[in-house]
Amino acid sequence: MEIEQARWTANEGWTPAAPGRLAGRAGLVLIFGDRDVLEDGRVLKDARRIYPGAVVTGCSTAGEILGVEVRDGTAALTAVAFARAKVAGARTDISGTADSFAAGARLARALAPEGLTHILLLAEAPPAVNAGELVKGMMVNLPPGVAVTGGVAGDGERFERARVVWDGAAVGGAAAVGFYGAALKVSYSSRGGWDPFGPERLITRSRGNVLYELDGQSALELYKKYLGDHAGNLPGAAVHYPLALRAKQGEEGVVRTVLAIDEVEQSMIFAGDVPQGVYARLMKANYDRLIDGASAAAALCREAMGAAPAELALLISCAGRKMVLGQRVEEELEAVREALGPGAALSGFYSYGEIAPFAGGARCELHNETMTITTLSEPA
Repeated sequence: MEIEQARWTANEGWTPAAPGRLAGRAGLVLIFGDRDVLEDGRVLKDARRIYPGAVVTGCSTAGEILGVEVRDGTAALTAVAFARAKVAGARTDISGTADSFAAGARLARALAPEGLTHILLLAEAPPAVNAGELVKGMMVNLPPGVAVTGGVAGDGERFERARVVWDGAAVGGAAAVGFYGAALKVSYSSRGGWDPFGPERLITRSRGNVLYELDGQSALELYKKYLGDHAGNLPGAAVHYPLALRAKQGEEGVVRTVLAIDEVEQSMIFAGDVPQGVYARLMKANYDRLIDGASAAAALCREAMGAAPAELALLISCAGRKMVLGQRVEEELEAVREALGPGAALSGFYSYGEIAPFAGGARCELHNETMTITTLSEPA
C-alpha cells in the first residue's frame, strides 16, 4: 500500500505540502479533525476534490494524532492506495439511543459479505448514540470472523456536538469502512494501564449508562468515600478514577469513564453501559502504566502481524487519557512507535470511546480510557 499524510491548520493550511500525490489512486481517505474545522467545510471539500474515487470518512476529535504528534484545532489527513485490497463504505443516521442496535445492523447489512475481512467503525458520541449497542447490532449481523475496530467521535473538552465525516460533510450517525481481500493483513489490540484499588462491588441498580447502587448502597457516596479529598473536584476529578467492569471471575475488565454525577438522583453517568449484575472496581491513574499500556497494545499488534510489519497504524486513544497525561501525552505515541518500528505511518485521534476486541479472537467491546490500535499491511 502507499500512504500520504498531511496536516491542516488555520494559519498554515496544508503541511508539509498540499496532498495530492495519490490523487486518482487512493481508495480510502481518513480525516480526523477539530469539530469547528470539519464543520467549516474547507478541509473536507479539499479531500473530496483531490480524491474523487475514494471513500472519505473520519470524525471530530479530542485531539488529532499524526505520527507521534498530538494537536488540537487541526485536521489530520491520511490517504491510502491499496495494492490489492478494496474498501467500501456505508453510513446511517441514528434516531436516538434506542435506534443504536438497529443502526449497527443496518451498517453491517450495507456492506457486502463476500471477501469482507475487517470493519472500521466511527460513531457520533452519546447521548445521540449508544456505541455499545451499535457494536452489538453490527456483530450479530456480520459473517463469522469479521472483526470491528474504531472509535466514538470527540469534541475536545466541550462535550457538545461530535461529528462523523462522510462524503465531504460533517454529519451525525455512524459510518463504517469495510476492508476486502485476503491480501490485507490486519491486527488489533486495546489496553489501558490503570491501577485497581479497593474491593470489587456488585452493581445492584443501574439503567443503561447510569449507575445508582453498588452492593445495595449509593454508588455516588461510595465513590466519594474512596476519592477522599478529591471528591470535592467532581465531576472533573472523575477522569482520574474510572471503573473496571467484569461479568465473571478471570474476565478482563472493560473500563468505563464517569461523564457526570447527579446529586439529586445520587447517580453517576458513564460513557458506556454499566449493566446490573456485573462487578465494578475503582481504578486510578498511573502515568507510567498508562504509557506501558499503549506499548503493550502495540506489541500485541506487532506480534499478531508476524513477518508482515505494519504499514499503517490507526491509534484511537481516550480523551480521558489525554487529560490525565497532560504534557506527557505524546509519550504514549512514542511508545507505540517504538513497539511497531519506524516503518508504520501513524494516524488517529483522541476519542469519547474506543471500539475493539482486547486482542484477536475476543469479542468486540466498547472501551473507555484505553489505547486501541489497528494495524494494516499488504505483504508482498
